[in-house]
Amino acid sequence: MRQRNRGRVALVAVAAMCAAVALPGQAYAAAEPAAYTFDPGAKKVSGAEVSTEASALTPGSVYKSSIKRGGKLYYRLDLDEKTNAYVSAVAVPKGGGQVAYGDGITVSIRDSADRQCSSEDARFESAEFPRPIAAYAHRITEKDSSTCQEAGTYNVLIERESKATSASDEWDLELRYESEPQLKSGGSMPTQAPKNWPSASPPPPTAAPQKRSGGTSYSNATSLETGEWHDSIAPGQTRFYQVPVGWGQQIFASAYLSNNDASTEYIGNALALALDNPAHGHVDDASPLSYSGKPASVSLDPLPPVAYENRYDFNSSVSAMRFAGWYYLSVSLSPKVAKSYGDKAISLILKINVKGKAEKSPYTGDAGIFSVTQDDKDMARSGRSGPGAAKSDTMRTVGVTGIGAGVVLVLGLGVWTLLARRRVVTAPAAPIGSNGPVAGGPAGGGQPPYGGPPQTW
Repeated sequence: MRQRNRGRVALVAVAAMCAAVALPGQAYAAAEPAAYTFDPGAKKVSGAEVSTEASALTPGSVYKSSIKRGGKLYYRLDLDEKTNAYVSAVAVPKGGGQVAYGDGITVSIRDSADRQCSSEDARFESAEFPRPIAAYAHRITEKDSSTCQEAGTYNVLIERESKATSASDEWDLELRYESEPQLKSGGSMPTQAPKNWPSASPPPPTAAPQKRSGGTSYSNATSLETGEWHDSIAPGQTRFYQVPVGWGQQIFASAYLSNNDASTEYIGNALALALDNPAHGHVDDASPLSYSGKPASVSLDPLPPVAYENRYDFNSSVSAMRFAGWYYLSVSLSPKVAKSYGDKAISLILKINVKGKAEKSPYTGDAGIFSVTQDDKDMARSGRSGPGAAKSDTMRTVGVTGIGAGVVLVLGLGVWTLLARRRVVTAPAAPIGSNGPVAGGPAGGGQPPYGGPPQTW
């Protein structure tokens, strides 16, 4: 009996300790390039092929959907007469699939008469390898416009184009719907884009280089500030980073790929560097970097300081610099690199410079994602992401709670064991003159030979 109790205690104690130690999310194949991580709060929604059957999207929400090759899908917006609405789509082709020049998606917002409010494309161009690409469309209320100004039902239309030689798999979609805050009352904003702005690249960061590992999506992008950041990237992988850029500030970014002595094979369009704004609208791409085993680098073209009036510029890269907030950098390495240089990750350096003094927000109240808070600056300094920081705190709490619970359980089982031993030692002896326990005693599989309730062992 004592042996059986001891064995059960040991088994339960081991289980408790394992439960405390084996926390969620710890099992993964570290050597494999991580797939795109969708926002953990994303709700599933199916796009409709018929506009009148479209599902409604809610402001401030994220959704997960999918689209077939050649597909056209509708989603519905219910708008008042004054809200500026932005809907973005991140298209995620299947890993290992094939894409061709010109493949991509178009996102547009249309009124009830199918008049287009705005549209944007996200295309695979010279860097013809699968990776997440993003685009957005918006409905803006303007005094001088006669289109898309009324309250009512609007449609978001997402169209996919893929060549016949491309993979026919569905592409996953991550949709995000955001509303722009209202401008401060009584304030007047310029209605023309700035004609002149500083375009000279700043000197390189002087702070000591630091290690930061990029995320696997917009939702867990690693936070960066001005500085030199060291990472690594494997063929077929996309790394995500986010940088807080305030009103009146400019962002400059460069990516550097280290040498690799495994080969001298020339790989054209090997690395892609892209920038997206806080609403996941595409800002700009750097010219894809070619690679031949030697150190190489690529930079984004100079962009204007963040300003509300940038939206009036005809250049889409300037127009997209219309909000303060987190700007997202993505770095993708072509899977073709593996054929000549192997599957191992190659050292990557990002040099980031946010130039200029932050100015006041033009919005009233809390601007949400269209602002840079002190918490954002602290996150950029520490290298956390919003969801990542929350997850870390949660995991820490779970870990402490699990370990605490395991300790309490083990201590409790220890007390139980001592009590069980005491019961065995202090139990009345068998009647004198008998050859052993009375019939029905513990050895016979029945109840003990003393009074009291039945015992469970």
